[in-house]
Amino acid sequence: MTLGMRVCLCWLLAATALAISVAHWPAAAQKTPQAPAVGDAAAPANGQDLPTNTTVVPRSQAAAKPSGAPGQVSVVAHLTDASPPITQGLVWRVFRDKAGPGGEAQLVSTSKEASPTLKLEPGIYHINVALGRANLTRKVTVASEQPIREKFVLNAGGLRIVPVLTSGEPANEKLVIYDVESDERDEYGQRVKVVTGARAGLVLRLNAGNYSIVSTYGDANAVARADVSVEAGKLSEVTLAHAAARVSFKLVTRGGGDAIADTQWSVLNGQGEAIKQSSGALPTHVLAPGSYVVRAKHAGRSYSRDFAVKAGDNALVEVIIP
Repeated sequence: MTLGMRVCLCWLLAATALAISVAHWPAAAQKTPQAPAVGDAAAPANGQDLPTNTTVVPRSQAAAKPSGAPGQVSVVAHLTDASPPITQGLVWRVFRDKAGPGGEAQLVSTSKEASPTLKLEPGIYHINVALGRANLTRKVTVASEQPIREKFVLNAGGLRIVPVLTSGEPANEKLVIYDVESDERDEYGQRVKVVTGARAGLVLRLNAGNYSIVSTYGDANAVARADVSVEAGKLSEVTLAHAAARVSFKLVTRGGGDAIADTQWSVLNGQGEAIKQSSGALPTHVLAPGSYVVRAKHAGRSYSRDFAVKAGDNALVEVIIP
């Protein structure tokens, strides 16, 4: 065999051995490495196992999108179910269903429109509508998918007080104030006041129901009382007759003399209870008919006098220094 034939035979044997070696490699070694899944903390990097002391931090997720666009709630109020919508004098207040940190209701918005359209984030709310002292609260669930319309029926009426004297003459409305008490009772069994210090001649808006009126003429104890029923959609007018006397006081050194200034006055009823206290040279008060004691204090000394008045009196009571 020539030298050239020997060289060719050697190259042929080497190529055959290399082909046989490649054919017997493990199948797993021939696979293409796969990239780890996005956000998969357990996936190996570059297809290889990670060291035991390596922590893989997943990619942060995208921020959550808002739950939805604001919902729309259209509201309208009526005195009765059959009456037309109320067009003035309304106050709408919207509160969150969940109370604040201090337990108080969380006010979201206020509107004085007759029939507003409220734009609210999806959720649960309490919507209150007030007309004077009449009011109604309703729980409403708001969603962003479709607008809703809520009809509030207040079942409310009006109340007006007309004060007169027992003689039938009109009373001076500027001297009359009154309180309105509901049928509800507090923990002590007392009626709950819904209006305090109202002026005569005004129309009060109240929820339909039974009420007690306590009217005071003047600044002392000339009080008249009445029970009244307020009907929805109607105006209730109540005439209250006051039995009262107008009484002035003065401290003098002799009958018909000049009033002494810097005098403190106390008026007590027949049971010794203080009715009114004042100061000045010539104070004037409106008292209920009855018997009284008046005390005048001046320069550290006190003087007193008994007196009585009846309805319609316009009296001057002098206290004479002996």
